[in-house]
Amino acid sequence: MKSKYSPNKYDAAFKRESVRLVEEEGRSASSVERDLGIGSGAISRWRKALSEDSEHPFPGKGRQKPSGEALRRLQPENDILRQERDILKKALAIFSKTPK
Repeated sequence: MKSKYSPNKYDAAFKRESVRLVEEEGRSASSVERDLGIGSGAISRWRKALSEDSEHPFPGKGRQKPSGEALRRLQPENDILRQERDILKKALAIFSKTPK
């Protein structure tokens, strides 16, 4: 059975051009969305993404922004360091006990 909702995929150039139509030509976002067959509110989201990060606003599916990529790469290392710290804390607690 086919899903009722199938999101459209738009490339970065299309998104930038849609936002340009609103910002530079003074058209309303709703009229551009209607003319281009884009979902309601999409241009507002794209404008926000462009204003927050003009270099990498639309990373695409399966890709991450450079900052997100660095975070993903460092996360496993951070987990290992936490485990090592916990082991050292336990070892210190064991060896610092006074014998009876």
